[in-house]
Amino acid sequence: MRRRRHTRRTSGAAALLLACVPFAARAENAPGIFGVWATQKNHGRVEVFPCEGRVCARILDGDQIRANPNQRDVLNPDPAKRSRRVLGLLTLQGYAGGPTQWNDGTVYDPQTGDGSSNSTLSLVAPGILRVEGCVVFLCRSETWTKLSPLPDRRENSRAENRSP
Repeated sequence: MRRRRHTRRTSGAAALLLACVPFAARAENAPGIFGVWATQKNHGRVEVFPCEGRVCARILDGDQIRANPNQRDVLNPDPAKRSRRVLGLLTLQGYAGGPTQWNDGTVYDPQTGDGSSNSTLSLVAPGILRVEGCVVFLCRSETWTKLSPLPDRRENSRAENRSP
């Protein structure tokens, strides 16, 4: 009889654990998306990292930044944000989901000044990320290629308040 009780307890604990798994869709459970990615345009590099339990990305490098490290966000539709530096700027912010698709975040492209809160990140294959944003019925997407994983560290607190 003791053996059966032990089996029932173990089975019950396993069932409870499995029932909770679908609700654990925090950013920390999405290691495939974290790291440094090459963008499609202008030899850009973006770091995707966990921020406040969600997924964010900041600009690390690109042709324009190499030409002018102090490049500003001059095309931003908000005049108050046009003096911000593009280097380190959050280009993806607040995505939830995983392990292969994230949404409910915002995407911003400082090269055009365009942004979208109707956007999706999709890990279409290991090391291939599709970033798509839509405004009304017009959608635009890019495919990014992973260059390196994110170093093992705690949630990045340097995510400055430089949102789109």
